[in-house]
Amino acid sequence: MAQGKIAAAWGDEAPEWVMALALACDDTSQSRVARLVGYSAGAINSVLANKYNASMDGIERAVRATVMAEVVTCPVLGELPMEDCGKWQGRVENFVGVNSLHVRMFRSCPKCPHFRGVK
Repeated sequence: MAQGKIAAAWGDEAPEWVMALALACDDTSQSRVARLVGYSAGAINSVLANKYNASMDGIERAVRATVMAEVVTCPVLGELPMEDCGKWQGRVENFVGVNSLHVRMFRSCPKCPHFRGVK
């Protein structure tokens, strides 16, 4: 069902992450996928219909991290799931110098190309 919606809305121009989003919605439901990626079901529906009026960068990152389970290379930790990278970014933004790893991440994260927080 969702795959038909993106075919009509996107044609052959649908990015791979939108295709992955549609497959995930067809496997479960838009509501479940929306909870997984941290967006509303309406936002997911708008993306599938190619009618989302804001930047899709955040939704794309969330889909790649959760639905597609992409891996990134961290300068400190090496390869790790993109979802974990996002969690570390949240820790960096709310820094508490608990241990040496947190301090290393606090110093390295903002310089990393994957960092999406405030630089």
